[in-house]
Amino acid sequence: MNRDDDLDPRRGGGRGCPLVDPVKAAIVCGLVIMAVRAWCQPVSGSMDVRWNEGAPDCTAAPQAPLQVHVYEPRTFILRQSPCANFEANFLYLLVGSDKALLVDSGAIADPEKMPLAKTVLGLLPTVGGSKMPLIIVHTHRHRDHYAGDPQFASLPAVQIVPAELDSVREFFGFAQWPSGVAQLALGDRTVDIIPTPGHTPDHLVLYDRRTALLFSGDFLLPGRLLIDDAAAYHESALRVVEFLKARPLTFVLGSHIELDATGQAYAERSQYHPNEHPLQLTKDDLLALPAALEQFNGFYARYPRFILSNPMHNLFALAITVIVVLTLIVWGVRRAFLRRRRRAL
Repeated sequence: MNRDDDLDPRRGGGRGCPLVDPVKAAIVCGLVIMAVRAWCQPVSGSMDVRWNEGAPDCTAAPQAPLQVHVYEPRTFILRQSPCANFEANFLYLLVGSDKALLVDSGAIADPEKMPLAKTVLGLLPTVGGSKMPLIIVHTHRHRDHYAGDPQFASLPAVQIVPAELDSVREFFGFAQWPSGVAQLALGDRTVDIIPTPGHTPDHLVLYDRRTALLFSGDFLLPGRLLIDDAAAYHESALRVVEFLKARPLTFVLGSHIELDATGQAYAERSQYHPNEHPLQLTKDDLLALPAALEQFNGFYARYPRFILSNPMHNLFALAITVIVVLTLIVWGVRRAFLRRRRRAL
């Protein structure tokens, strides 16, 4: 036997490298890439739902306080009725293989008025003879996002992360808030936690890898984006855009709907939302946010799917306007009085 032939890599024998058919190699690589892409594809869901729009007279139109929509079998969207509370919060329940996550607990503490805990427990699967453990995380510390916590306080296997910055930092391990991204493992489901101060100092958004949904709280929604710190808000928007640059994004789901389908805002504290704008926003809406914040005049700016507003600046401007108007009125009255006085003399 010719040892040279055995070692010839072109013959594929002996200790030489076997001949690799480039066509077959390309096919195998293609199949591997397709398999990886398929494995990485987010689980699809349905947003084919008509949300409870409240009523012009809630006392004359009784309705269920809580609406549940199954986005997909392990992802639930809960909407609190506008008649139950004008905030009409959206809450999100994500079910993993080991644990479940509830994003926000809504605006109502009374279980008789808002059976949130009962509804959530009814949606949780049973593991080992008892309900799956539940973690409750809040997008930020405004009462309409944590008022429902007491309903869960005495329940077994429920962990509530207090809606306070120190508690959030400690639970997720943020050493240099708002830098970094934390992960919350629910078994076979991972949720990324991204700090987004600007609306409040403790605000965060959550990205679900299973569905590629971004739960944005009050950071981005079809309505008024209330700005406490414009610079921090802008940095947060850039941070989220950078995080999602190489990741899929199905929808951005916020905590409220405050616009109708034409982009007009409902009146403050309105309990009737006819012809609502869809809850879901898109990646284009997210990409438009940094530039909108960079150009923000500090008071008010309207865009097709959201409104930028700084309540404190607007209140200050209103106060200044009222003072100026009152000053002009007093000046005008005084001037008229002096004219009459001179004429009388």
